[in-house]
Amino acid sequence: MKNNTEIRKNIKDKRISLSFVMTCLVACIVLVACIIGVAIFAYFYENSVEQNAITNSDQVVSQVENMVTNYTKDMSNIMEMVRVNMDESEEERNDFFQNLIRIREDVEAITVHSEEGELIAYWSNENELKDSIDNNLSYTKLEDDGLFISAPHVQNLFKDYYPWVVTFSQKMQIEEKEIIQVSMDIRFSNIASYVDTVGIGTHGYCYIADKEGNIVYHPQQQLLYAGLKKEQSDNICDYKDGTHTLNGVIYTIHTLKNCDWRIVGVSYVDEQIDVKVTEMIRAVLFVAIMVILATVLTGGILAKSFSRPAKELASAMRKFVKEAESFEFYPVKGTGEIEALSDSFGQMVLQIQELMEKVRNEEITLRKTELNALQAQINPHFLYNTLDSIAWMCEVGRTEEAIEMVNALARLFRISISKGHELITVEQELKHAECYLKIQKFRYKSQFTYKFQVEESCLGYFCNKITLQPLIENAIVHGLDMSEKGEILIEVFEKDQDIIMTVCDNGVGMTQTQCEEILQKDSNQKNGIGIKNVNDRVKIYFGEQYGVTISSELDEGTKVEIRMPKILEEDYEM
Repeated sequence: MKNNTEIRKNIKDKRISLSFVMTCLVACIVLVACIIGVAIFAYFYENSVEQNAITNSDQVVSQVENMVTNYTKDMSNIMEMVRVNMDESEEERNDFFQNLIRIREDVEAITVHSEEGELIAYWSNENELKDSIDNNLSYTKLEDDGLFISAPHVQNLFKDYYPWVVTFSQKMQIEEKEIIQVSMDIRFSNIASYVDTVGIGTHGYCYIADKEGNIVYHPQQQLLYAGLKKEQSDNICDYKDGTHTLNGVIYTIHTLKNCDWRIVGVSYVDEQIDVKVTEMIRAVLFVAIMVILATVLTGGILAKSFSRPAKELASAMRKFVKEAESFEFYPVKGTGEIEALSDSFGQMVLQIQELMEKVRNEEITLRKTELNALQAQINPHFLYNTLDSIAWMCEVGRTEEAIEMVNALARLFRISISKGHELITVEQELKHAECYLKIQKFRYKSQFTYKFQVEESCLGYFCNKITLQPLIENAIVHGLDMSEKGEILIEVFEKDQDIIMTVCDNGVGMTQTQCEEILQKDSNQKNGIGIKNVNDRVKIYFGEQYGVTISSELDEGTKVEIRMPKILEEDYEM
């Protein structure tokens, strides 16, 4: 029996795991792919690398050719403009040349020579001409009327200023009589800086030569002058445009169409091959590292692939617990059992969210019903007091004042009704409060005064209607000491993202306990119903963070503050 157990244990230990098999399979596939890829690359490498180098060199030289061609064409167009303006009046001609030099920073100077080579006129950027010019490097006597482009040289026309330029020259005829030669010195640094940045491979470069093989510009010009480098420019003049390979060096030559300059690109076949070999070695090393990583990680990835769907479903359940209302469930893919569980969970999510939406709608309806009930409690309370005052005035024969009170009451109730809307503008609420204060001043024979301090920016915001009136009523009836002159101050101002309304009086005041009791009274109590209802209405409509706060000092007065959010017309659905 013991032997059988040991045998089974040994067999179990010798079983090959699926992770190990998959790891070996992936490793073999990657290794075979690497070997085949390297073999194919090596087969085609020798035949393609030189062609790739030639193509790359031709593209680079073409870019330089296009840049230089466009630049010389631009200068040719400017020379044509110069030719046209030479027939203008002297003043117009001077204005044109000065503007040209100011606009084109690369134009160093424009000079005009007679047919005999004498300097007739010049234009430059505030440079002073030398008294004596022994050898004008910017002047070359022309034999024909075509555009001539000189080799780069140092301009030696001006005092203490020696820029490196190329001269564009052309013979012109003024008013069909005098023949002159116009020369324009262009700063060569723009072309030189561009040629300096061009590279073909690691050590390849481009330079400019003329048709005779003379070097116009070379990025390693100082090495050439010092004899540290030698360029095969003499042999280049015999080559036609195109690509030529000589002793492992690739020469690509393009001749400019609008002058006798030639763009010569120099690159090295060995350098191109070395670069490709280096890239191949890096690729092989990278693939080898990836194979090692794949071998190590494949087992873990296979194990995780079985538990991943279950973990996703568990994560979705935890997220649903935290964000039930906004939760969106996406079915989890996996085995049949996992997908069945996923479908059941998805149906449960939809049912729970539907129930939550139903409860939310019922709660909103209940809050609106409660809001209307609170509103209904306030209006009769106010109407009773007002009609009592009007009846009293009629009894004592103050009919004119009673009529004015009735008119004020009509305006007040017109605002109170406000077409059935719960929210009205702060401006309308202030008019409502002012109508109420006028009525009460009649009733109490002007035993108190009132004042409004309102920020105009608050008038357009919306608030609950009949908000200030219960607070003012409470200040008049319970706050003011009518044996002395009472004062009521109504303020409205902005504070951060909220609107603050305050009603202050200088009456008898209250203790802190009395202030708290006012906001906690039930609707069946007789005193303080107005303030309690205002507080409840604001909280029902805007949230628990808003509402009424009361601060008071005995024999000093009371301040009732209402905090509401800033609501504009576009935020409130009428």
